[in-house]
Amino acid sequence: MEEQISRLVKQTWDKFQDVPKSKRYLIAVSGIPGSGKTTLAAMVSNRLNEVHAAQSPGTHNGSPLAAFIPMDGYHLSRAQLDSMPDPTTAHARRGAAFTFDGESFVDLVRKLREPILPESQTLFAPSFDHAKKDPVANDIAIAPSVRLIVFEGNYLSLDRSPWKDAAELMDELWFVEVDFDVARSRLVHRHVQSGVTENEEAAGRRADENDLVNGKEIVENRLDVHEVVSSKEDKSWAPEEQGVGDGVDKM
Repeated sequence: MEEQISRLVKQTWDKFQDVPKSKRYLIAVSGIPGSGKTTLAAMVSNRLNEVHAAQSPGTHNGSPLAAFIPMDGYHLSRAQLDSMPDPTTAHARRGAAFTFDGESFVDLVRKLREPILPESQTLFAPSFDHAKKDPVANDIAIAPSVRLIVFEGNYLSLDRSPWKDAAELMDELWFVEVDFDVARSRLVHRHVQSGVTENEEAAGRRADENDLVNGKEIVENRLDVHEVVSSKEDKSWAPEEQGVGDGVDKM
């Protein structure tokens, strides 16, 4: 894992040197549930900020150059799921593509694609409150000084609008590849640890009937990507092991 992250950070930093100061460099990291994409995206973003601080000491006033934007803030709220024609199925399938506000995500990406000008304002993305199990609007600030953005989410390379529309606005698409059995094992552990399910049997059903169904759709309808990263059966791929999450993220 370390070797892959180091390579991607160096590669991205080198490419970024040619980006005009009025523009941002956007990377979308996708993969099936349990693939490790949260870990990869967050670690790459953190490392890019470390490189920036080391190479430009005292010039950035502590402001990050890179930001990590998870897509889970674009989950439809529980109230929105309640208003669907079949709310029981909508809640059971939460995490499927149709349970996300993809259009709002595309709107954010379009705004981030606009030139950075002296009068440019801070933009905001939603986060997800795992305790309340709902999105939190305008919770992640993206200042004009942030010019490297690493997005993360299941559907960021899905060959279907609105996800395809967002993908076409990215500079790079990365896909984290994982064996489905490895992903299932991670998901079962995650669902039990987070309290999403009460035991491993229920967690296995949730993985089989929702997460991995979504995973099959993701793999079978994937756009061409610039990077395929291999995620192995390795504890270091868990977000909590890297200090970038609590292990309960759904994405």
